[in-house]
This record gives sequence, structure tokens and C-alpha cells, in this order.
Amino acid sequence: MILSGEKKDEYREIKPYWTVRIIHWLGFPSEETETVLELLRAQGTINAHPVILQNGYRRDSTEVEVMCRLSIGTGKEEWGAAQGKEYYRFHIERIGRMAGVEKEDAERGN
Repeated sequence: MILSGEKKDEYREIKPYWTVRIIHWLGFPSEETETVLELLRAQGTINAHPVILQNGYRRDSTEVEVMCRLSIGTGKEEWGAAQGKEYYRFHIERIGRMAGVEKEDAERGN
């Protein structure tokens, strides 16, 4: 659904595992975590950042590089979000390079 452009957001639970990684990914020191989380809730990131999404954990899993903005908010239930629950929301703006995807599959969105 991401490759076809149908799904424009990817969600991650707001837990310490993801918080540490996201703060580092955005280039902030851990001491700024609470301030960064407040800003993500209020407005999200202004600029898009590269993210590599991987379909599974196998060595040969499909990967796609996307450009995303990030915010904190609720997600769409049809895409797997729980009603009323806040998530880290990666807003996919552009799909870049793909690895492990045949050209025909990418064009069909598989």
C-alpha cells in the first residue's frame, strides 16, 4: 500500500524504544526529549527526513527509502491504528529507492 501511494502514513507506538531512536534521528540530544515531543504534538517536523522502511526482519526483506515528515497524533483505524491512541506518525511525502522489489511489483504496488 505504501509503494502504490495508497497509504501515506506509517505509525509507531510511543514507547521508549522508538522515542530514543526518533530523537537521535532528528539530531537532538536526549536531554531535549520532552521539548521535542511537545513540538511534534503541536506542529510536527517542517522538513522531510529520509527513512528506510523494511517489510519484515529477514535478510532479503523488501526495503524502500521514503522521505517523511513526523508528528504525533492519532492514526487511521483502517491502517491498523487503535481508536483515539496517539502514535508517532511518519507522513510519507516521496518514495525513493527500493531494494528487493521487482520493477513490475513496484508499479503494481506490491
